[in-house]
Amino acid sequence: MRVAVISDIHGNYIALQAVLADIAAQKADVIVCLGDTATLGPQPREVLAALKERNCIYIRGNHDAALLDPERADEYQISEFLIPDLFWCRENLSIAELKFLEAFEDSRELTFPNGVTALFFHGSPISFTDIIQSTTDASLLDKYFESQKATVFVGGHSHIQMYRRHGEKIIVNSGSVGNAFRFTFSAGNAPSLLPWAEYAILSQSDNTLNVDLRRVYFDTAELLKVVAESSLPGKAWWLKQYNSP
Repeated sequence: MRVAVISDIHGNYIALQAVLADIAAQKADVIVCLGDTATLGPQPREVLAALKERNCIYIRGNHDAALLDPERADEYQISEFLIPDLFWCRENLSIAELKFLEAFEDSRELTFPNGVTALFFHGSPISFTDIIQSTTDASLLDKYFESQKATVFVGGHSHIQMYRRHGEKIIVNSGSVGNAFRFTFSAGNAPSLLPWAEYAILSQSDNTLNVDLRRVYFDTAELLKVVAESSLPGKAWWLKQYNSP
């Protein structure tokens, strides 16, 4: 059983295409999408069409929730400077596409043939706005995973790949397909992006559970060309990316 995990695509269809091609080459059995699919980037409709075509398991992220209920954007921790992009994305989606987003789940549990159970979510099992990082306090992790029977926990949201052990539990962050952060994001500081897409594959080989954190390079010049030709409100930020060391 091979499970590909993608997250935080953020309207970056160019990066998503590269990742989906790699997933096909890796012969994954199922794709789990951990949310934050359409907002921020220039091609939200293309992203949603590609996801729908592959019949993934779809998990709701805070940006997906904000698209459906933009009046609660602040509650969903959407930064004020991203609000114009949120509304631009919503205006460019059809009713059917918004209905597709409505069907996303809060979390999903999968059990591998060897009995290992993995729980998939966006931020934490409690909330899609929680951020789990390599430095998150152990007492907070205990709170997030309390009463969960899974031993493997897989999330996104932070835009930074991670593999961490907590007691007998394994915590994995698949990274971001569309917005791989160079550094941990902090309020008031605009993130800088890395020139690749990130995702993960979890697989079972006999009695071994494998976690493969993958990096896929994509055509950043083509992405910036699409951004420049779009009416995206936040295009200036995109156009500053991928050019600095």
